[in-house]
Amino acid sequence: MRIGRIGYINCAPVYGAIDRGVVALPPGGELVTGTPAELNDLLVAGELDVSVISAIEYARHAKDLVLLPELAISCDGPVRSVALFSRRPVGHLDGRTVLLSASSRTSVALLELLCRDVWKIRPKFAEARAEAQDLAALAALPHDAVLVIGDAALALAARGTYAHRYDLGEEWKRSTQQPFVFAVWAARRSADPSAVQRGHKALLASRAWGLTHLDDLAAEASRKTGVPVATCREYLGGLDYAFSDRHRTALADFLRRVGVPQFIQVA
Repeated sequence: MRIGRIGYINCAPVYGAIDRGVVALPPGGELVTGTPAELNDLLVAGELDVSVISAIEYARHAKDLVLLPELAISCDGPVRSVALFSRRPVGHLDGRTVLLSASSRTSVALLELLCRDVWKIRPKFAEARAEAQDLAALAALPHDAVLVIGDAALALAARGTYAHRYDLGEEWKRSTQQPFVFAVWAARRSADPSAVQRGHKALLASRAWGLTHLDDLAAEASRKTGVPVATCREYLGGLDYAFSDRHRTALADFLRRVGVPQFIQVA
């Protein structure tokens, strides 16, 4: 069984115990690391059996996938690692160039939604020809604002390079009073159900360990990213890795707003 995981530190609470051998994968289990977009494509193509996947991409391919219960990456307020960094106030971005990363399709859809329905602006969106983690390459591209996700967003916020920063999780919460689900875990419908169940059980056990060892995970995340330990701890502690009825309702609302069918079937 091939199980996908994002290489960003936000997945550390789910995979940290597996990495340390505290929780074992099912026999023959293998972790495959990639960006959100890479894992989306691998799961949809059948190259992975189970993976974390952008919430919007799960919905777009729900006929081939089944959602694993109780597990997601969400926030109920600031997410900290998904932000629009801008050289001018967001209300002044109408007609201006905003760079988008291809790394997270849910984050792009959320930004487009906020621009349209909350900020009432129509920027000129352009896909960044640089990896979201390559801040030097992004800075060299002409733009007025840029969407940055993952570890790079934490590092860029610490630098204070841009005059304005808009946390997309916080903006969604302010507008809707709901949590926001960025990613879920899903399995191929064609995968062996018993193997999927064992993989899911291992992920839940690893998450349970991770949530009681956030201090250790934050220290490791700081060494990996160069972001201060306190910032990493606050970040990991602010994320929610559950998937409750409230999360399901919020996800369905988001999908409705962006025009994606709300087919959510749990294994």
